[in-house]
Amino acid sequence: MSAVFKSEFELLPMAEADLPAVLEIENAIYAFPWTAGNFRDSLAAGYRCWLYLCEGALIGYAVLMLAADEAHLLNLSIAAPYQRQGHGSLLLQRVCEAARAAGAHLIFLEVRPSNAAGMRLYRRHGFQRVGLRRDYYPAQAGREDALIYSLPL
Repeated sequence: MSAVFKSEFELLPMAEADLPAVLEIENAIYAFPWTAGNFRDSLAAGYRCWLYLCEGALIGYAVLMLAADEAHLLNLSIAAPYQRQGHGSLLLQRVCEAARAAGAHLIFLEVRPSNAAGMRLYRRHGFQRVGLRRDYYPAQAGREDALIYSLPL
C-alpha cells in the first residue's frame, strides 16, 4: 500500500498564522491553487484544517468539512519533494479516521480527471467514483470536470 515511515509525523490544527507556509506549498504544486481567502473561509467556517508535519517540517495539509453524518474532503496536498513516498496515503488515512471519529459514515471528494496520481491514491484506499461535476475546475483551456468519489467509513 504505502511506504513504512521511520520518521516522526504529526497532524496539528491549522491556524491563520500558518497560511503563508501552506500557500507556499499550494502555489508550488497547483496550476490553479486555493487562495488565502479559500483557506481563511475554511478556518472561519470551522472546517477541520490540519497541517501535516514530518520531523517538524510542514510537508502537507488537509481540509475536511463535516456535516451531519457525512464528510467532504476539500483539499489534501503534499509538497512536491515529499510526493510518492507514502505521505499522501498516511494523511488520507488520518483524515478518514478523524471523519469517522467525528461521526461521519461517508466521505466525499472531487478530483480532476487529469490528476491520475490522485485518482490512484483514492482508489487504493477504497474510494469509488459516484458522479461527475461538469466544468467544476478552472483549467488552461477553460474548465475541467470533477470526478466525485466516495468511501463508506
